[in-house]
Amino acid sequence: MPAADPFSSATRALRRALGDAQVRTDEPARFGASLDNLRLSFLPAAVIFPRDDDAIATVLRLANRHRVPVTPRGAGTSTTGSACPVRGGWVIDLSRWKKIRVDALAAIAHVEAGAVTADIDAAAARQGLFYPPDPSSLHYCTIGGNLALNAGGLRGAKYGVTRDYVLALEGFLPTGEFVRWGAPLRKFASGYNLRDLWIGGGGTLGVIVRASLRLLPRPAARHTILAAFAHESAALRAVLAVMRARLVPAILEFMDRQTVECTERKWGRPVFARAPRAALLLLELDGSAAEVAAQQAQLVKLLRAAGALALRATSDPVAAEKLWRVRRTCSQAMFQFGDAKLNEDVVVPPRAYAALLRYTLALRRSTGLATPTFGHAMDGNFHVHLMYHRARRAECRRAEKGVAALMKKVVALGGAVTGEHGIGLAKSPFLRLQHTPAEIGAMLAIKRALDPRGILNPGQIFTPVSVWKFPPVKVRLPWDKD
Repeated sequence: MPAADPFSSATRALRRALGDAQVRTDEPARFGASLDNLRLSFLPAAVIFPRDDDAIATVLRLANRHRVPVTPRGAGTSTTGSACPVRGGWVIDLSRWKKIRVDALAAIAHVEAGAVTADIDAAAARQGLFYPPDPSSLHYCTIGGNLALNAGGLRGAKYGVTRDYVLALEGFLPTGEFVRWGAPLRKFASGYNLRDLWIGGGGTLGVIVRASLRLLPRPAARHTILAAFAHESAALRAVLAVMRARLVPAILEFMDRQTVECTERKWGRPVFARAPRAALLLLELDGSAAEVAAQQAQLVKLLRAAGALALRATSDPVAAEKLWRVRRTCSQAMFQFGDAKLNEDVVVPPRAYAALLRYTLALRRSTGLATPTFGHAMDGNFHVHLMYHRARRAECRRAEKGVAALMKKVVALGGAVTGEHGIGLAKSPFLRLQHTPAEIGAMLAIKRALDPRGILNPGQIFTPVSVWKFPPVKVRLPWDKD
């Protein structure tokens, strides 16, 4: 460890308390814990792989005594730098805490913070049950991270977000005391709802170690539809028609023509031969076989009336996966337009859908940068991307100005600067666009009450950080696809 490390004496005390097996200070371990999917690296002094609750309590007590910053982390799939130890210090890595137990009678999953989201749903499926939240990184992301950011996902159209399935949390206050918020019960009205403060708190108010999650009966049938439209405006009119008809597909994904163009470039062929570079809607219905059949007929009729140029539909899971391929490919395909991207998970109300999409096209013209946009159309959570080349300073400046202009426009439209990624570091400059001084003051008062020494995930959310000052590292992460 470098002699200049300000936390060296505290780390020696930590090592004496926990032993070498739980405390790593070698460079590979520190580098692995230094970044998340934002790919900005801030090296911690040590990484702790705690064996049990007592170890976590020890870490936090020592951190408070020595004023060492502590950052909890899981898999590091966050796109906003929420898992980055921006002030150094210690990282508590909970990715090995993977236990899952399903109570089939109560329809509750009891999980540790490092359990992978897809594994939770797979365990539920073996009991005929269903855990709906499905972030795009569900095969890698951990439930602890999902809870810290209140992650959403594709099925949010019908099923909502992580918060909607949390019955109880267990973990530690920043000062090291063990707490339980809520209980594994269908009803609980005792005391303040501090559970929901931890959900979406970005790891700044406590360390989550376990959760009890509500499960649903698994849908018996699914039907998938891919529809092509000549223009974004036609596709969005179809979305609004679905909403007016009170149809609630489990998934309704929108992809604009720029998104489809880069995907077709990557594939070397059009998604629909009769409608190349069309805007797309990907829909999935679920429920009983009778419900799905009735909704499918109504939905196809509605999409055709809204101007769909072409449709593909199937109830076969293998064939459905082929329809899904365009949505699964599009994020990586965007690098056809540049070697770096800003991915903004903004939310707008239905009345503003068309205005947002018009603005993304205006932004493309004003910045000269591609602005491919896709997202969860039923809940208004659109992922607007600005594509640029990191080595070209002029493009970086245009991208930085472009994202600031986008955030101002989103708030002016009555929207939110983040729907599922959280503030973290990347969106910290925009917190004050969304919230008044009084609102931020109330949040900071809660932070000070729970974390009086400010040791837990400091530098996140409230301190504006210009991520442009930190060059991203070139690293291949487990979820990167060719």
